[in-house]
Amino acid sequence: MIDDCLCRFLLEDLDIAGAVVRLGPAWRQMLDNRDYPVPVARLLGEMTATTVLLAGKLKQPGRLTVQLRGGGAVSLLVIDCNEQLQIRGMARCSAPVVAGSAAELLGDGQLQLSLDIASMREPYLSIVPLAGENVAEIFEHYLGQSDQLPARLFLAASADNAAGLFLQRLPTAEERDADGWPRVEALASTVQAAELLSLPADELLRRLFGEETVRVFPARTVAYNCPEDWGKVRSMLRSLGRREVDAALHEHGEVLIKDDICNRTYRFDALAIDELFADSPLPAPPTVH
Repeated sequence: MIDDCLCRFLLEDLDIAGAVVRLGPAWRQMLDNRDYPVPVARLLGEMTATTVLLAGKLKQPGRLTVQLRGGGAVSLLVIDCNEQLQIRGMARCSAPVVAGSAAELLGDGQLQLSLDIASMREPYLSIVPLAGENVAEIFEHYLGQSDQLPARLFLAASADNAAGLFLQRLPTAEERDADGWPRVEALASTVQAAELLSLPADELLRRLFGEETVRVFPARTVAYNCPEDWGKVRSMLRSLGRREVDAALHEHGEVLIKDDICNRTYRFDALAIDELFADSPLPAPPTVH
């Protein structure tokens, strides 16, 4: 398997964990009909690869949502990934967008990471200022602060593929080999974007760490998943109430609900609204005495 897969690995003699992700059709589905400027698509691809690498650690049903928000030309990047490695995401930007680093395109902003696991009473939420010139540095800084373990990310994205290599030093690494982490960092730093975007995981790892003992775990499939959800939209409209929905219908001639993250529009005409509220009659007016 080459595209749309996540492959975790362990440098056994060094206690350094890692993972490789390569996205193809799933990434192209996310871009379909979006028409993002090239710099925006590149940032979104790098962030998609990063989110899959992080979500690959989920061991029970849950959902990881990562957002980069800023005051620059790119105001929002958001990627959502569950424990089955089903992804969806979007970017929001203003025109024109010129080539630049993540720091230049996002401006001052924040990284927001939320983790919703079924066994948790409420989702975990972390919000920190953006720190770093590119997507890799932003997340390396965040992981260094949150996990208290050094991590490195190497990312690449094109119109056809998005890919990433992740490394993290485990707590026992210093005891195993004090020079192991600097050596592996140096080796990983030689990786080229073209290699990330084209080489199968096992070949990439042999190229980079041929002198190390690498245990490679079975690859896992990544898929784009953004199905229609008319039931959710109908429930949302019912919660607004008939009067508010009728007001929108009267003003626009139909009710449009835009699902930005899935790039889908739900349309309701007058007949559909009547059917929607057929079993939800308007409340009776208050009695006046």
